[in-house]
Amino acid sequence: MMEYLPILLVFILYFSSIPVAYALFGAAIFYFTFFDAGMPPDLVLQKFITATASFPLLAIPFFVMMGSVMNYSGISNKLMQMAEVLTGHMVGGLAQVNVLLSTMMGGVSGSANADAAMQSKILVPQMEARGYSRAFSSAITAASSAIAPVIPPGIVMIIYALIAQVSVAKMFAAGYMPGLIMATSLMVVVSLIARRRGYRPLRVERADRGEVGRQFLDSLWSLSLPFGIILGLRFGLFTPTEAGAMAVLASVLIGVFIYKELKVEHIKPILKDTIYGTGTVVLIIVSASVFGYYLNWERIPQLLTEQLLMLTDNKWIMLAILNVFLLFIGMFLEGGAALIIVAPLLVPVVVALGIDPVHFGMIIIVNIMLGGVTPPFGSMMFTTCSVTQVRVGEFVKEVWPFILALLFALLVVTYVPGLVMFLPNLV
Repeated sequence: MMEYLPILLVFILYFSSIPVAYALFGAAIFYFTFFDAGMPPDLVLQKFITATASFPLLAIPFFVMMGSVMNYSGISNKLMQMAEVLTGHMVGGLAQVNVLLSTMMGGVSGSANADAAMQSKILVPQMEARGYSRAFSSAITAASSAIAPVIPPGIVMIIYALIAQVSVAKMFAAGYMPGLIMATSLMVVVSLIARRRGYRPLRVERADRGEVGRQFLDSLWSLSLPFGIILGLRFGLFTPTEAGAMAVLASVLIGVFIYKELKVEHIKPILKDTIYGTGTVVLIIVSASVFGYYLNWERIPQLLTEQLLMLTDNKWIMLAILNVFLLFIGMFLEGGAALIIVAPLLVPVVVALGIDPVHFGMIIIVNIMLGGVTPPFGSMMFTTCSVTQVRVGEFVKEVWPFILALLFALLVVTYVPGLVMFLPNLV
């Protein structure tokens, strides 16, 4: 059983507030230093360095920079205005805007915590001023932020594609339908709660076609970026890495020449956001590659596959088992950490059962995003509560209907694969 000690050590270090990158790397070094001398420690360090020499990894800093540029260039504001025109007339209008804005911001931020923090600062005070309780506003903000990484180009999609050795373009294409299903589920629940509590619409009348058309034209450049990335990948105009570079260039040009809000003084904060975001993610990825080397050395993914296949060879039952397992993991681990730790273990299992790894990628991403909303350690829960100053107990009372809505979306994504795989099959 000693060969499984590094896995236990990762969790011990993580729950001791050690960053997940150091936990993964430390556990692997511990194993190769004290338990298996067949791999010299200097070769383990070499593996750590060579893991950074990956062309697909270049996509991460580009997409992180794109999100930062969009926030400073006025693109985010245009998306919010478009969301308000489309849903402001609905019952619980500002809460509906909250959900729709997260859906639109998915292609911009690609980060659940970034989306939760931004909307906690911008929308929650407005919702509270219009009669929404602060706890309800915080709950819908955290729940809707789970959509952001599911809508391309989410960073977690790139990470999963690297781990599972699948096409980044197909992962991007697979994200649209799950994201729309999650958004629709949340909007239905918002409508039901708003009717019962008497939350009024943001605007009295539905926007007419002229107003919608004018706002659409005004927001067209913002809306076109995510779709431009997908179309470019679809027609082979650029690779995912080159798509990130083109997205940054397009965001800068739009911010400078179209919306005219991007200034020279924004360069420094954009670079700081990019360096911090990239450094955090890439350090975790290269640490995970070393930890994955230990897993493969001990054949742990293969052994886990054999054990799980002994339980059942029915892929639908297996998906139910894995969903329960992932929901449990997601309650305790941050989304990116959970993905990096469990994906290398579970992908061989689903492939052996004939499940498309792209389909499973969306299942695991939706699942861990749902975990980020749930107690006791949901990262979006803590991000939102810390910004809005809402007690976790009050948050939990308000968030459970939205958790049920996201669970329904997860079931649809799991058991209706045709919806998820329609666009990837075109790619």
